[in-house]
Amino acid sequence: MIHPNTELLKNELCSPPVGSYAPHVFRAEGIRSHPNAPHGIRRAYSIASLFTAKPYIYKGDRIVGSIRSLWTEVTEEENRTASELAAPFSIRGFLHNGDHFAPDYTTFLTDGIPGTLSRIEASMEAHGDQPDRVEFLESCRIALLALRDRLTAYAEAAEALIGAEGYHSETLYEIKENCLSLCKRPPVTFPEALQLVWMIHNSFVCEGRYAMALGRMDQYLYPYFARDVETGKLTEEEATSLLENVFIKIYERRAYLGGDDVVNIAVGGVKPDGSDATNRLSFCILRAVGNINLPGPNLSARIAPTTPEDFLDECLKVIGTGLGYPALMNDEVNIAALSRYGYAIEDARNYSMVGCIENFITGMQPAWTDGRFDTPRFLEYVFNDGKGYFHPSAGLDTGSVSTITSMGILMERLETQLKAGVKEYVEGFNRANTLPCPEQYTSPFLSLFCKDCIGRGLDINMGGAVYPSVHGAALMGVGTMCDSLAAIEQVIFTDMAATVEELAAALKANFEGHEPLQKALLAAPKYGNNHDFADKYAVWFVDFLSDEFMKYKTRDGGGYYTAMAANVSNIYAGHTIGATPDGRKAGEPLSDAASPTYGRDTRGATATVLSVTKPDYTKVACGTVINQKYSPSMFSDGKRDKLRALIRVYFGRGGQEMQINATSTEVLRDAMDHPEKYPDLVVRVSGFSAHYITLARDVQLDILSRTQQE
Repeated sequence: MIHPNTELLKNELCSPPVGSYAPHVFRAEGIRSHPNAPHGIRRAYSIASLFTAKPYIYKGDRIVGSIRSLWTEVTEEENRTASELAAPFSIRGFLHNGDHFAPDYTTFLTDGIPGTLSRIEASMEAHGDQPDRVEFLESCRIALLALRDRLTAYAEAAEALIGAEGYHSETLYEIKENCLSLCKRPPVTFPEALQLVWMIHNSFVCEGRYAMALGRMDQYLYPYFARDVETGKLTEEEATSLLENVFIKIYERRAYLGGDDVVNIAVGGVKPDGSDATNRLSFCILRAVGNINLPGPNLSARIAPTTPEDFLDECLKVIGTGLGYPALMNDEVNIAALSRYGYAIEDARNYSMVGCIENFITGMQPAWTDGRFDTPRFLEYVFNDGKGYFHPSAGLDTGSVSTITSMGILMERLETQLKAGVKEYVEGFNRANTLPCPEQYTSPFLSLFCKDCIGRGLDINMGGAVYPSVHGAALMGVGTMCDSLAAIEQVIFTDMAATVEELAAALKANFEGHEPLQKALLAAPKYGNNHDFADKYAVWFVDFLSDEFMKYKTRDGGGYYTAMAANVSNIYAGHTIGATPDGRKAGEPLSDAASPTYGRDTRGATATVLSVTKPDYTKVACGTVINQKYSPSMFSDGKRDKLRALIRVYFGRGGQEMQINATSTEVLRDAMDHPEKYPDLVVRVSGFSAHYITLARDVQLDILSRTQQE
């Protein structure tokens, strides 16, 4: 049951801030205050002004830090002037490694603010003969002092509210003491450690950074939790309520700015030494996420062979509420996939996820980037002289379809198209990812939480990080591709029910006038039914494309990962792609992520698991999304044991990830017809969860069409 303070806070989130959201107004104040300073120093002062805006404390707060500080009364002229002044000091965006980052909270909690300041000063002395590095370190020091000032300001605000109507004086006093203590020393207690982490995370959000992960909370917070529980200062129930108080404020972004902040938290898995990492705090985090029943945070459970059964069972209980969290991640596969890129084994074992499901070396590499690679488009090029049917994209002219006389020739031409597509994708991204003047876009606050920016005296994106940046290419449409290739092999080259020219004509006509051929294509073997005839193309898909992307490097020498993911882009990509040889008509969604095409996996959950574990996912370093929908009854006592066993088999056979919707088809259909009855219905969309009634109609239909396993 949710804590009363958190329930109060949940209600308070419905009250909009006063004034206008204007972070650039605060940034401009810092920029104006140091007109003659170097650009990097003025940038640091612009961040400092954001952090020291007037604090806002909710009546239900136990852990403080809110983006409501950035609302202010401002005239149109003041707004315009501030925006123009702040524009040259904007932060990097997603395309340029600006967010989707898992900070190194472990080191920061150990050192605290004073210890981190000491490390900065020591590095400044060590780099005294390198002015650029000293200047960068000074900008880091300014940003860190602003964090300290923010904690002080919250302590003062809490003290000023003691005795105010609706506030609990004892809670305010605890907030004050925790914030002041963190200014003087590293955290000692669980509430202090949680407060420091939340203040840092909330400061990232104030900067304008999105999808900043909270990482392995059950690891870096566990020493404080265990000590407090052992000494009787804390119970598991109290820890859960404090976590609820933090997690619910992630929803501020949607409440006030629109759009969810996809904050990923990883629990479970193994430690850097390979031993089991699951602990009692792992359970508290699961329960806190389940209790608040909101689309965020994006919870991921790392499951290893050593993971206790009661932890996996607790995961399924939370999923069974309908929330769709946590996503279940296979530790063995993910660690093996990351190890292909040369990371130290202890760093690979300490991975966490950013954004939806993206594997990330925690606190040791620049922020994440990714993009979508819609593979079925390249089949269009094979069948249509290198052109799209109704999209302006173009590939290679690999010859007339009349000369495709075997499946081998078709696959050779498809691989030629895909190779060219991969090369074009990489070259395009590397151009877009390269800033002409990177020194104008330093990230002094973000760099504090990445090894070894302080020690090297370098920005996170300019050589400060231990490892270079990586990029994830999300391979969309494996089900569409497998089904298409299997249909071509079956109908054209095995049954010889039509010629390649007739197939090309049918695709161009969107099957109008070619309905018997479409029917034959739809009847061919389909991926997801444990049928090797179709499934062998999934093996080829993962092997071929992962190997191609691994040939390339990012601008700073990092790897290109592949992902089997689409978010909801499979829907929109489908709008631009013509008919495909699996019988799909133009404009319809592509298959979702690594899942079979919805409705075509007809032989039950076991057959689906056997199919989707045939590819070698240790080649997919970014991660995989397998969306499954199970009847709510599957999560009841007794049946849940079977589901748990199925997941163990899935992971044992090399499955990389699974995420599950536990809301019945009937409820989803009723929610579409009567949304007013389901304001709190949360569903798993793809790499994230959302309120079902807020989703676009085509996304709702995509979720509704998933095969419901019994």
